[in-house]
Amino acid sequence: MVEEFNMDRQENEESDQNQETDLDSAPQESAKTFAWRNILAFWFLGLCNNFGYVVMLSAAHDILKQESHQGNSTVPQSGFNLSNQYDCNPISTGAILLADILPALIVKMTAPYFIQSIHYSIKVAGVVLFGAASFLIVAFSHTVEVSVLGVACASIASGLGELTFLGLTSFYHRSSVSAWSSGTGGAGVGGALSYAGLLQIGVSARNSLLIMLIVPFTLSISFWLVLEKRWAKAVTGSSSPEADRAPLLAESDGRPPPARQSGPNLSLTEKFQLVKPLVCKYMAPLFLVYVAEYFINQGLFELIFFRNIWLSHSEQYRWFQVIYQIGVFISRSSVSIVQIHALWLLAFFQFVNVGLFLLEVLHPFLPSIWIVFAMILWEGLLGGAAYVNTFYKMSHEIAEEHREFSLGVTSQADSCGIAVAGAIAIPVHNVLCSL
Repeated sequence: MVEEFNMDRQENEESDQNQETDLDSAPQESAKTFAWRNILAFWFLGLCNNFGYVVMLSAAHDILKQESHQGNSTVPQSGFNLSNQYDCNPISTGAILLADILPALIVKMTAPYFIQSIHYSIKVAGVVLFGAASFLIVAFSHTVEVSVLGVACASIASGLGELTFLGLTSFYHRSSVSAWSSGTGGAGVGGALSYAGLLQIGVSARNSLLIMLIVPFTLSISFWLVLEKRWAKAVTGSSSPEADRAPLLAESDGRPPPARQSGPNLSLTEKFQLVKPLVCKYMAPLFLVYVAEYFINQGLFELIFFRNIWLSHSEQYRWFQVIYQIGVFISRSSVSIVQIHALWLLAFFQFVNVGLFLLEVLHPFLPSIWIVFAMILWEGLLGGAAYVNTFYKMSHEIAEEHREFSLGVTSQADSCGIAVAGAIAIPVHNVLCSL
C-alpha cells in the first residue's frame, strides 16, 4: 500500500514537472513564431512601401513621352530624336524625380514633430490610400500633368510610410531594421523589373499599373494581420504580464523587450537638441550619397544611349533602373553579414561614379552597354549600403527612448539628397540637350 502511494506521488510529481516544462516552452515557441512573423512583416512593409515610388521612376521616361488619346490611357511613344546625340525628351526625368520626392520630403520634414501622437492604424491607412491612388491616377491619366499628380501621391505614400515604419522598428528587435531595408531593396528590384518586364512582354502601361494595385493590399495584410501588435500596446500605453513576457527577437541576444518610447513626451526644444548630433554622423553622408546616385539615375541615365542594339532608348532606360535596383537590393540585404562603419567613404565613391558617368555622357568612351550595366550595379551597391548601414548603426548607437524620433528625422536626409539631385538634373539636362 505504501509502495503504491509512493509510486502515485512520484507520477504526480513527474506530471507536474512536465506541465511546468510545457508552460515554459509554450511562450518560447510563441516568441519564436512572433519573431519570424515580425521579420517577414517588416520585409513586406519595406517592399510595398517603396514599390510605387520605384515604379514611377522607372516609368519616368515613358511618362514624359506620352500623348493623350481620346478614350485610351496614355501610352509611351517610340522613335528617336536623331537631331540630338542624346535623344532628349523636352523635359528631364528629373522633373518626375522632383514630383516623386518633394511631397515625401515635406512629410518627412514636418511630421516627426507631431506624428507620434497619431495612431499607427491611421498612418498606415493613409499610406495604403495614397499608394492605391497613385497607381489609379497614372493608369487612367491622359496628360503629363495628371500623371505627375499620381506620382505625387506615390511620393506621399512612400514618405509617410518610411517615417511610420522606421519609427515602428523601435518597438521591435534591431533585426527589424535590416528586414525593412532588405524589403525596400526588394521593392527596387520588384518595381523596376515588373514594370520593365510587363511592358517587354506586351502588357499595356495601364494594365501593368492596375495589376500593381495588389501592392497596397499586401501592405495592409502585412501590417494588420502578420505583424505582432506591439505598436498598439506602446501607443495606448497598456501594460500586462503577457505584454511584458512576450519576447520578440530581442530576447535572442539577452536584451529585454524595448521600453515604451518617450518620443511624444519630448518638448520641441529637446527634439531639436537630439537632431544636432545626428547631422554629421548619419545625415550628411547619407544626403551626399543620395545626391550623387539620383543625379546619375535621373540626370544622366536618359542621356546614355547606345544606338543600333537590341534595346530601344526607353528600354535601355528601364533596364538601367532594374540593374541599379538589383545592386541596392543586394547591399540592403547584406547588413547581417557585412557592416560598413565608414559612411563618408561611401559618399566619396558615389561621387567618383558621378564623374565617370558624366564623362561617358560628354565624351562616350565605353564600348559596350554591359560595362555600363556593371557600373550601374556598383552604384546601386553603394547606395543601398549607405542606407542600410546608416539605420543599422543608429539602431545600435541611439538610446531606445530616442530611437523612434531619431530614425524618423534621419530619414529626411535621403529625401533631401534626392530633391537636390532632381533640381540639379533639370538644368544639366537642358544644357546638354541644347548642345
